[in-house]
Amino acid sequence: MLQCARFNVNPFDVDPLERFVSSLPVAAVLPQLLDALTAAPQVLLSAPTGAGKSTWLPLQLLKMPGVNGKILLLEPRRLAARNVAERLAELLGETPGDMVGYRMRGETRVGPNTRLEVVTEGILTRLIQQDPELTGIGLVILDEFHERSLQADLALALLLDVQQGLRDDLKLLIMSATLDNARLEALLPDAPVVASEGRAFPVERRWQPLSVQLRSEEAIAVATAQLLREETGSLLLFLPGVAEIQRVQEQLAGRVASDVLLCPLYGALPLSEQRKAILPAPAGFRKVVLATNIAETSLTIEGIRLVVDSALERVARFDARSGLTRLVTQRVSQASMIQRAGRAGRLEPGICLHLTAKEQGERAAAQADPEILQSDLSGLLLELFQWGCRDVEQLNWLDRPPEANLAAARALLEQLGAIEADRLTAQGQRMAQLGLDPRLAAMLAGAHTADEQATAAWLAALLEEPPRGGNSDLAAVFSRSQPNWQARSQQLLKRMDSRGGARDIALAPRLLASAFADRIARRRGLDGRYQLANGMGARLDPDDALSRHEWLIAPLLLQGSQSPDARMLQALALDIDKLLVQCPTLLRQQDSVEWDEAQGTLKAFRRQQIGQLVVKHQHLARPSEEELHLAMLNGIREKGLSVLHWSPDAQQLRLRLQCAAKWLPEYPWPDVSDSALLATLERWLLPQLRGVHSLRALQNVDLTAALGNLLDWSQRQRLDSALPAHYTVPTGSRIALRYHEEQPPVLAVRMQEMFGEAATPLIAEGRIALTLELLSPAQRPLQITRDLSAFWKGSYRDVQKEMKGRYPKHVWPDDPASALPTRRTKKYQP
Repeated sequence: MLQCARFNVNPFDVDPLERFVSSLPVAAVLPQLLDALTAAPQVLLSAPTGAGKSTWLPLQLLKMPGVNGKILLLEPRRLAARNVAERLAELLGETPGDMVGYRMRGETRVGPNTRLEVVTEGILTRLIQQDPELTGIGLVILDEFHERSLQADLALALLLDVQQGLRDDLKLLIMSATLDNARLEALLPDAPVVASEGRAFPVERRWQPLSVQLRSEEAIAVATAQLLREETGSLLLFLPGVAEIQRVQEQLAGRVASDVLLCPLYGALPLSEQRKAILPAPAGFRKVVLATNIAETSLTIEGIRLVVDSALERVARFDARSGLTRLVTQRVSQASMIQRAGRAGRLEPGICLHLTAKEQGERAAAQADPEILQSDLSGLLLELFQWGCRDVEQLNWLDRPPEANLAAARALLEQLGAIEADRLTAQGQRMAQLGLDPRLAAMLAGAHTADEQATAAWLAALLEEPPRGGNSDLAAVFSRSQPNWQARSQQLLKRMDSRGGARDIALAPRLLASAFADRIARRRGLDGRYQLANGMGARLDPDDALSRHEWLIAPLLLQGSQSPDARMLQALALDIDKLLVQCPTLLRQQDSVEWDEAQGTLKAFRRQQIGQLVVKHQHLARPSEEELHLAMLNGIREKGLSVLHWSPDAQQLRLRLQCAAKWLPEYPWPDVSDSALLATLERWLLPQLRGVHSLRALQNVDLTAALGNLLDWSQRQRLDSALPAHYTVPTGSRIALRYHEEQPPVLAVRMQEMFGEAATPLIAEGRIALTLELLSPAQRPLQITRDLSAFWKGSYRDVQKEMKGRYPKHVWPDDPASALPTRRTKKYQP
């Protein structure tokens, strides 16, 4: 690690240090970058890993005359933020809190002389919300922007809004190793792009698919151990998640030499443990760092010249339907592979072994999907409401938040009482000011006494950083004492302007219910399966001691990929009766009449429910007619329109309306598809149900009259005129037309009654020719035609010859187009 404290220099007169770092690649583009920042409000900097953009450039920008005020440097991860701040302070011969400081969740090191603050994402959003003008800030730097985290996209949108409406002098620098420049240039067409070459040493990239004869963790360990035996130096091993890190570490333990240290590195580790992984190995040792993609960032891990890339990552994907997040293991993008390989060339030539076929690597996506497209957006939406933005279209986004996820976020905020009529409620304002996940913010905002506030703060700290593995019983975990929970809970109490009292697990059910009412669960069997109040399924391991309880509340759930039921990570047993006394608003009463198909009757019930969970129910003896009709409509929607008695007249009216919409689209016709009719039962069917109190009586409802409720007077007149139910033939007979969904309507008529009709009759304002089914005197089909004129002139002659012999008493004229029509035999002809 570079030791700079030995330079006895002024922070802004660091000639010895500047000579030392003048070889950094980003130094070559510094004049161009300074000119760009002077001329433009936004600048894009593309600089590969090792160029010095995070650990040297911000100090040079402090000396820039056009920057009036502090610089905020956003780092997406806490470990990287702290590491960058310490390196920058070290370059100045100081410690964090002097010229350079940092802010992150649970820890702040800034002082009166701090001019450069390294902050994590949530902190930057809170700073913007608390002071939209960013008073005293001259430049904001978004580092590692290629990660496209949700908070980084939100910060960019808010900062652009600040520049446009409040601070035209605020500067914004977006930098990354692999910027998606095409997208950024489309959003910021006037922003100059500055590109710096990297200073990486050459990296030999190798490709090796895992052995199919071994389990994946064993195969990864074998490949890693072999590379360690063949090469010198420390090794960085990229794995998708913590479980894989632990399993591969066990496999490696017996395969590496005694001078190799195994060091895990992932986000949930305490910062002190993470720092052990990034420090140089002791003399005489080398190390294997087993890391998630946390090591792809600006984090520098000392001594690495070997990289093994599993080519996998674990990402969170939000399911808007269930409101839950599931973890998915997937192939990394080509950009991530390049980032990972680059870690081997920071200090000297290195080797990267990708544990996949080269062809697969080349087929990988160029860039990973941004978080904003696959995340729970409730926190983002709460931030937007606090910002005064009711429509996401009011801000400029690299990727617009998906509508389905926004709808789910809105529904949750309404459930939590945070918004009403597109405005923050008083509860929502308290929640927004806390700067937390909306559910945890609702829990804290709902804590009123000192003991409740202390308990809520402790629960929030615990749920933000839950213990890994082991006990799922929140009551048992609640009693533990961990320094990080203690520090975080104190920070939250301070944010609430509360000293707090004594935390008490007995207060937890009510507090959790204020935020996680939809995750109250009731047991449904003895195998650890539960139903949630939102209707979804959840599960515990069958031998989990919590599964003996009928009622639970599960604030932490994870949607698995193998099971439709979510896994309960943390849950608390409930005394449901006691909870309902404390929270009576959880319970809603619903009277319903339901269709009992087995007995062919309607039954009435009164239910008391938490969401979809029935707590109590009782039979009602005499339901009202309104309740009976509601039950009938619900039953029809569930079972379909086929449960109704569709007479031929009703079927024909429905077909006429369908044909009208197709043949006469310029007129407004009602939609009579199954889905539309089921959705509008109250409009067309309910008026016909007066006096209908049983399923038997329902079968007698006149559906022809019911469908007529969809038509106004002018529509009825137009339908009867353009698509009549009957057609009057030349004899004056009114004969019913047979309408079909895909074919023209059919007129079945005895041939003698069509004498004198020279051409095929037309309907639908002359657009559709009828299909004529010409019948014998015995009502049997003789000819089917849509061109009557051609029939009279052509094949009628053959019909005439045959019919004269078979029906000699009937007339068979030589010129039927001009003959008189008749219903009778020759005897009655004039």
